[in-house]
Amino acid sequence: MPEADPLLGKVVSVVTDAADHALKLWANGETRVRQWEKVPGHPVCEADLAVDILLRQRLAEIDQQAGWLSEETADTVHRLGVSRVWVVDPIDGTRDYLRGRPGWSVSVALIEDGAVRLGILAAPARNELWIAQVGQGATRNGVTLRAGSRIDLPGARVPADQLPRADRDLVAVDKPNSIALRMAMVAADEADLVATVRWGNEWDVAAAALICAEAGATVTDALGDPLRFNRPQPIAFGLLCSAPGIHAAALERLTPRAQEILGRA
Repeated sequence: MPEADPLLGKVVSVVTDAADHALKLWANGETRVRQWEKVPGHPVCEADLAVDILLRQRLAEIDQQAGWLSEETADTVHRLGVSRVWVVDPIDGTRDYLRGRPGWSVSVALIEDGAVRLGILAAPARNELWIAQVGQGATRNGVTLRAGSRIDLPGARVPADQLPRADRDLVAVDKPNSIALRMAMVAADEADLVATVRWGNEWDVAAAALICAEAGATVTDALGDPLRFNRPQPIAFGLLCSAPGIHAAALERLTPRAQEILGRA
């Protein structure tokens, strides 16, 4: 088994400081920050930008050669010419953050040659810190995580507000707005399945993908292909994160929907 990454403690310290800063702006269940929409339906607030600046400054001090990819920073081609890249969502789940709900997190991943090397999620409003290093497993608040052993798709737990008619054989459980936290629920055996059939950004899932994989979950795109990171276009079509025993059945259900959507694009 690989030795603990010497960067890990430094990165965790930076992420927890950033999360504490976000929490200070999130007072008594209500935010004090200015908010607006980047595009219709996609909210952003001053806290997103403040946390982004803090993370970029502090992570650059840890690894000055690494590139940068963040939801709140204009993308550049520089990251494509380096082997290591920070992939960051300063506040994943901004809607919950703005509504005074705890389902948001600070997500930071270190990518090396297209694969996630370190992944950290800090969800301070939930008192949770999720950490994964490739080959070293994943933890939440220091407790080792292990994805569930479910083998039957019917009855699988899905973080959802409401299930579509075609999926009524599944069971809806609590859904944080942060997709990273929904994925982490699979790693913690608090959910069995998270699936999407839309284009998604790398910063939404990078850290959580490693946490889930290190906990034994299976993570692919909506067509069953492995996720790769630091692509020229940093997006992937859909997500399927599940307990390993139901991934094939879930993919069989999801793939026709994904192909139909792609065929209409």
